[in-house]
Amino acid sequence: MTNSMEDIELAHVILVTGSNPTDNHPIVDLHIRRAVANHGAKLVVADPRKLELVNYAHTWLRPRPGTDVVWLNGLMHVIIKEGLWDRSYVEERTENFSSLKETVIKYDPEFVERITGIPAEDLKEVARLYAEAEVATIVYAMGITQHAAGTDNVKSIANLAMLCGNVGIEGGGVNPLRGQNNVQGACDMGALADVLPGYQSLSDQGVIEKFERAWKVKISPEPGLVVTEIWPAAARGKLKALYIMGENPVASNPNASQVTATLKKLDFLVVQDIFMTETANLAHVVLPAASSAEREGTFTNTERCVQRVRQALPLVGQARPDWQIICELAERMGYPMGYRSPEEIMEEIARLTPIYGGIHYDRLEKDGLQWPCPTRDHPGTPILHKGRFTRGKGLFHPVEFIPPSELPDETYPFILSTGRVLHHYNSGTMTRKIPGLQVLYPEPLLEVHPKDAEEFGIEEKSMVKVSSRRGELVARVQLTRRCPERVVFIPFHFRRAAANLLTINALDAVSKIPEYKVCAVKVEAWKKRA
Repeated sequence: MTNSMEDIELAHVILVTGSNPTDNHPIVDLHIRRAVANHGAKLVVADPRKLELVNYAHTWLRPRPGTDVVWLNGLMHVIIKEGLWDRSYVEERTENFSSLKETVIKYDPEFVERITGIPAEDLKEVARLYAEAEVATIVYAMGITQHAAGTDNVKSIANLAMLCGNVGIEGGGVNPLRGQNNVQGACDMGALADVLPGYQSLSDQGVIEKFERAWKVKISPEPGLVVTEIWPAAARGKLKALYIMGENPVASNPNASQVTATLKKLDFLVVQDIFMTETANLAHVVLPAASSAEREGTFTNTERCVQRVRQALPLVGQARPDWQIICELAERMGYPMGYRSPEEIMEEIARLTPIYGGIHYDRLEKDGLQWPCPTRDHPGTPILHKGRFTRGKGLFHPVEFIPPSELPDETYPFILSTGRVLHHYNSGTMTRKIPGLQVLYPEPLLEVHPKDAEEFGIEEKSMVKVSSRRGELVARVQLTRRCPERVVFIPFHFRRAAANLLTINALDAVSKIPEYKVCAVKVEAWKKRA
């Protein structure tokens, strides 16, 4: 996030798109509702599903799945045509505006309505509302990123925010919500294919030499594989072994049957986790890890805030904290990794990673610190890009609409979208073990519009077979108008009806993120075999 979660309450207009914070980010949802109820903020929700947050919205835009670039370009078309953009901000702090203007000129409201289904007048109203607000913020999540054109979607959001001068100010910003605990921290620490900790590039020889001196090893400047590139590499035999920590790709990756088959082909699979997941059951070796309640360390959350984690419970059985397991493995493989505590590791992070340079355990006793925090006396950075962008001037990236990789046809007439529900988390490894949550949401429910159910002979609470070109599952029907016609939704938390048996492994060309949010399926009545 460019801004803090609390900053949302300072916004006059809040645009939420591709995110269901009520179910997935309840603290952010609370800030949004407070902004509306206590401060008179105008809320715009742009989502194909009728989320609970729609009940608090000034306007709800309901685009067809996979058409986000179209309506975002359409907003900018109206703003530019009506002269509503922040001219001084664009002139002083950005570049490439002329290219953006040239690109969005054809995305007039009538064109947008034909492609997205959003009424032209609604588009104009939202464009004016956002552009004329003194302070406006955009909140988004994986409904924006998990597309084959996800990077384009994010660029379009950034374009819109810069066009109206809403980056680098209190209450504004471009605010993506992270999908899992400490995903931000993992990325910060170099768990990406092309950077070292602190997003220091492998193409920078000075950076490489710094880490080589500290770690006393040679570092290859060649980027590694991102997670979605691992499976084809393993299927081709290029990759022989995998060490998986705290991840359950059998349940969470698209085209899950292919992932399972690939894992079975490996010569050696190690899984380090706190539970025996579907993936752990395929492993040659399972290393028992400690949960967050059983270890010391830090987490970095979605607003870049580094926070202390303290051990509250004793370790169970042979479980150990992840850092201890890694250190002992390294020692046995001939590399001395003799860290004595998480605090010692944090001190090395501060020495080698400029954005964490001023973050030390004694400064995290009561509150967290938001990076960049380069020196010990630095207060942290709640708002990014104040005054200037990291690169100097903000660059407009004009993008054209690219349709989803797979659209409905006569054989597969529905669009399937996947996501989460409030009661469960990710692949359900933890939450499906909690009896109370199982009572509240015991099984996967396929959301189907009543008109589609009538046309296809589907009844409420009946069992149906849902199939795509990659697999099939059986799930119970929930008739609801939350989904538009010809769109169905299923959560991906459940082993029995694993949604990712159906999803397509089409990838964004830049980020390599899969297109979880759009694929073609058919829905048929199902009868249990005798």
